Amino acid sequence: MGPVVAVLAVALTVFTLVEVNYPMLRPQSELAIFALLGPTIGFLTLGGSRVGRPLLRALDVVLALALLLPCGWLLVQTEPAFSEFWVGGISLGDRAGAEHTFDFVVAGVGLVLVLVITRRSVGWALPILSALFLLYAAFGRSLPDWLFPHRGYPWDRIFSQTVLHSQGIFGIALDVMFRYVFLFVVFGALLEASGATSFVIGWAHKLLGRTVGGPAKVSVVSSGLMGSMSGSAVANTATTGTFTIPLMRSAGFPAHVAGGVEAAASSGGALAPPVMGAGAYMMLELVSPPVTYLEIIRGALIPAILYYMSLFLLVHFYAQRVAARPVEGVVAPTISRGAVRVEGVIFFGALTVLVVLLLMGNTVFRAVTAAMAFTLVVAAFHSRTRIGPRRLVAALVSATRSSVTQIAAAACVGIVLGVVTLTGAGTRLPALLLPLAENSLILALLLLMVSSIVLGMGLPSAVCYLLLATLVGPVLGDLGVVPLAAHMFIFYFGMMSMVTPPVALAGYTAASIAGAPIMQTSLAAFRFALVGFTLPFMFVFRPELLFLSPEGDVAPASRIAIAVVIGVLGIVPLAAAVAGYFGRRLRAWEQGLFVLAAMLLLWPIGPRLGWLDDVFWVDVAGAALLALLVVWTRAVVRAPPAPAERGATGPGE
Repeated sequence: MGPVVAVLAVALTVFTLVEVNYPMLRPQSELAIFALLGPTIGFLTLGGSRVGRPLLRALDVVLALALLLPCGWLLVQTEPAFSEFWVGGISLGDRAGAEHTFDFVVAGVGLVLVLVITRRSVGWALPILSALFLLYAAFGRSLPDWLFPHRGYPWDRIFSQTVLHSQGIFGIALDVMFRYVFLFVVFGALLEASGATSFVIGWAHKLLGRTVGGPAKVSVVSSGLMGSMSGSAVANTATTGTFTIPLMRSAGFPAHVAGGVEAAASSGGALAPPVMGAGAYMMLELVSPPVTYLEIIRGALIPAILYYMSLFLLVHFYAQRVAARPVEGVVAPTISRGAVRVEGVIFFGALTVLVVLLLMGNTVFRAVTAAMAFTLVVAAFHSRTRIGPRRLVAALVSATRSSVTQIAAAACVGIVLGVVTLTGAGTRLPALLLPLAENSLILALLLLMVSSIVLGMGLPSAVCYLLLATLVGPVLGDLGVVPLAAHMFIFYFGMMSMVTPPVALAGYTAASIAGAPIMQTSLAAFRFALVGFTLPFMFVFRPELLFLSPEGDVAPASRIAIAVVIGVLGIVPLAAAVAGYFGRRLRAWEQGLFVLAAMLLLWPIGPRLGWLDDVFWVDVAGAALLALLVVWTRAVVRAPPAPAERGATGPGE
């Protein structure tokens, strides 16, 4: 299957690059070809073909060939070039509501294939959810009042909505994957093929490797940089973790702690601009009133900095607490000096090309296409970084295999969105939550947080964001929350599900590399990423952290500065409390006081200072308590307690 997969990977990449930059087909035709090539690779790499069983391998080929029926039918029945084959001489889009029997047969086959490839890619959660929504559409008349009953729809109407037209499988979710996300996955694969990943790790190691907790800080910096380019928490963990996790272990970090640090750092990378996984591109389609891509990445900047600052402080405090030893004789992946220079130019040059083109007003796909071209051209100047034909094909195969999960999940979630649109459930759920949220915005946010995390446990974070943003995103907007802040809130918690037990995919990946227990590693990752659970509440109530005023305009610099200062003051005691160290080991009651100081500073609700409207009295109380704690911990000098006397815990315990 190897040569076939390689040909399909190259075809998928070339088709996507050409079509998004120079479109020649109708939107549904584009997505039909995209949905044909991507899942076909999935069927040939995720099933019997992988384990080598002849019968399963034959079944994979049959399923892959079966994709030709729905995807090919949609292409032929949509494109004017095939008008002579249109049923009744009418295109599929123009015969909506008057489809023929074979249209529904094709739709049924397409539904089954999407559910099968999604089950293979992401497990049972999303296919079961989609199947439940299909049953909801069919049997809505028989449901109790609390399950949003409706008049019910025949299966031909359901097939038409979810497959044959542009509100289901071939809708917004798959379109975002096609137009934006896949190209960034390819971009990340090219950077890795050029050796840019090794450069980033080596550069971070040279800068921080010999400081206190240097290996963990290397993990934070390198994972943040690579994650901001790739946008995938799991892929980032697998890529940088193979070097940083053993390095942390050699410095004295327990295996599960080393894995937890890497998982938390990699998950934050998908929250950092300029890429931000698929969330940034979905926001372009969903936020109302519309926002630009530059507004999205500008808004994501300060929260990402605060997240990584807190993680950096936490690993610093934790390394001091466990007396992590310097790592001698360990260097970054060995490459020649000339290659290092080229790799540095590749990484930072590609990032610069991407950002500058976006600032100049170019579309996202044009900018990432230029960044890929830059990577290939500059890499050609050195033999170690040169991406020859074999290395290029291998990178494209790797990228397409990584993309199968996202493509399949996007197609499957399109089923849910199609049913939501058909039945009107998208308007009923907000109507149910709105009265609750009017009584307590905090309670509504907490429910939304839980929903995001629970859904994110079984879904890719971008898919989780798309579902919740479609269903309940308008609720927050109706309550006066700045629309971009509302969508960022949902996106953040979908991403935090990557490090939230019991299903923490980034934690699982890190645990396998570290050779540590999965649950213990996931819990450590959750503690290290704890500030990621407070930031969304902060920027909902302090939209200045997103460079926005409460009215949604650009906030004044003075208000942004005040919000940032308070945010920084809040994450310091939180990091100290989680690590159990601030200049010395902290007793349990001291940790509690540090937590209280963090809560006061990070809790943006309450009476405001009369003479400084942007500051709450709780901020003043939190800052005063933090100052007292700093003085106290510096004044009370005591020897580090024996392990049995600690009375304090850290993120790895």
